[in-house]
Amino acid sequence: MKYMLLAYGSEDAWTDKERAECKAESTQLCHDLAEQGQFLGASPLHSVTTATCVKVRGEGRLITDGPFAETTEQLGGYFLIDVANLDEAIAVASRIPAATKGTIEIRPVFELSGLPQAK
Repeated sequence: MKYMLLAYGSEDAWTDKERAECKAESTQLCHDLAEQGQFLGASPLHSVTTATCVKVRGEGRLITDGPFAETTEQLGGYFLIDVANLDEAIAVASRIPAATKGTIEIRPVFELSGLPQAK
């Protein structure tokens, strides 16, 4: 089953050294998952200050800069994995370095038929 692991945290919670260590550990985790056939994708996101939000209401489109809501934790990145069950997804989420300073949200991926293949 496919799961999206969403990493939330405060952007100012990390020192430059901690952020570099987190990226290195996360990259190693991706390689470990790939060796087990569980890795589908992962990436950190740029700062929330680069976010753009789009809302469509009727015929109108509203575009705003920044996150959609004021929160103390922002979405910082994701892992897309393919594991047998939620227990395995929890085990992987527990290995994500960002879990030490934030929250990892685990969501099963709803698979739709008829979508084009990713490049």
